[in-house]
Amino acid sequence: MSAGASKWDDLRVRLLSAVAMVLIGGVELWLGGHWFHFFVALVIGIMLWELGRMLSRANTGTAWGLGLMGGLGTLGLSYLPSVFLVPVIGAIVGVGWLVLGRGNGRKTWVTYASLVLLSGFSLIWIRDSLGLWVLLWLVSVVIASDVAGYFAGRLIGGPKFWPRFSPKKTWSGTIAGWLGAALMGYAYAPLFKVEFGPALGMPALVALSVVVAVAAQLGDIAESAIKRRAGVKDSSSLIPGHGGFLDRFDALISASVVVLVLGLWL
Repeated sequence: MSAGASKWDDLRVRLLSAVAMVLIGGVELWLGGHWFHFFVALVIGIMLWELGRMLSRANTGTAWGLGLMGGLGTLGLSYLPSVFLVPVIGAIVGVGWLVLGRGNGRKTWVTYASLVLLSGFSLIWIRDSLGLWVLLWLVSVVIASDVAGYFAGRLIGGPKFWPRFSPKKTWSGTIAGWLGAALMGYAYAPLFKVEFGPALGMPALVALSVVVAVAAQLGDIAESAIKRRAGVKDSSSLIPGHGGFLDRFDALISASVVVLVLGLWL
């Protein structure tokens, strides 16, 4: 097989998996309410299982327990007052800190598990409080940034963005991701202007979309750094062509938290 062919040999599987994820996720986004709450809780639980699995590879029971706590905690937060946010996340993270023992895995768990759990709350809050279109914009920006970065990185290549943590990410792909996000912000601007007024017109939404794309890319780099430290290629093999749920949703984790902060501020 030639080098050019090997560069794209996973594209068909990636596309088929992506279509399946878009269809399932799209239905859940549209339904909202209890359906979306359970869906987000399931995804967060799986991601914390993957994280626990990477950090405690000799103890699969620990990973299952952390994933179950994460899913149930996220589901509970979707129905509890927001005053419970910090105590619930703190309790889950604290249990993980205890069972993982000493070492870098414990420190990584405290930081990244907190972010994953907060992202679950963020996605539910955005859908319930800001509405379907804001969440669709967020997901569209993350997807556009990822797709533009993927193809630009493979077609153009060039200098690496941060090789210490993410050896495959290039400057060409990073900048293409910003441009893809900006175009998505431009596309959603007329709708946002009607929904939220001129303060969220085209210039503001384009700028916010780029900010969200930067956060998404940093989330991708953070997860890559965790995998490198754990000595694994993928967080799991649950999604053909994409690896695990953390591999696929790492960008959305950080991006959703940024939108939560922006939404509360605005």
